[in-house]
Amino acid sequence: MNALSAIERMIVIIAVTFVTMKIVVVAFTRTRLTFTQWLAFLGWFGMRPEVFARPRTAGFQPAGPPASYRRGLLAITAGLTLLAIARLLATTPFDLTAKRIAVSVIALPALSLILHFGIIDVVTGLYHRGGWPVSEPFRNPLASRSLAEFWSRRWNVGFSEMISVAVHRPVRRYAGETAGLLASFLASGALHELAISVPVGAGFGLPTLYFVLHGALVGLERRTPRIASRAWTLFWLIAPLPLLFHPPFLRGVVWPLVGLG
Repeated sequence: MNALSAIERMIVIIAVTFVTMKIVVVAFTRTRLTFTQWLAFLGWFGMRPEVFARPRTAGFQPAGPPASYRRGLLAITAGLTLLAIARLLATTPFDLTAKRIAVSVIALPALSLILHFGIIDVVTGLYHRGGWPVSEPFRNPLASRSLAEFWSRRWNVGFSEMISVAVHRPVRRYAGETAGLLASFLASGALHELAISVPVGAGFGLPTLYFVLHGALVGLERRTPRIASRAWTLFWLIAPLPLLFHPPFLRGVVWPLVGLG
């Protein structure tokens, strides 16, 4: 049997990590779920098992599932369009380095649109229609006016809730707020190492460095609130992205998706 590709290894690792995180958060919150509730919780991208422990509300529609479907389908269409553009660029006779940079800049947002703002929005609508009052994990992240707001209230809220329950609160209880903050970002870095560095067998430490940097910047925001702004937030999210999505990951996962060697 052929060895798994980097993309296949990434999918397997993310799936195993995702299920493990679900088990951890259920254990920490001591939530009791029936078999059906467990299946529903495992199929959802968030990390709040208590939502699934409650009785379902038929036709739950906080903002209207059709709007969620529409947003999701538009995001998927936009993402697929960007991926098609990236594939076209990959076939051009331009300089290879320039193509790699251009393809990366286009493909990464495309994948985020498809998953974070496309598939998840569609699944949100399906869960609402089924009576599960789940909340959206991605809440207009570009509106963030600080890194603390971005990571805690707008980007992948389910993940941040899990880190809060399993890491931040226990560490804060015994070692204080600063230690809890650092431990949270270190844990985030470690989990992203699993999803980004381990599949390609390289780039170790760079995703963790990205999150440690952000932990330090969130600490700085707390001490100097006036420095935080939308421009500040966007700059620090984007400028160090090569640490998070490092060249070995691009080479092993992103570029093959668009046919670029």
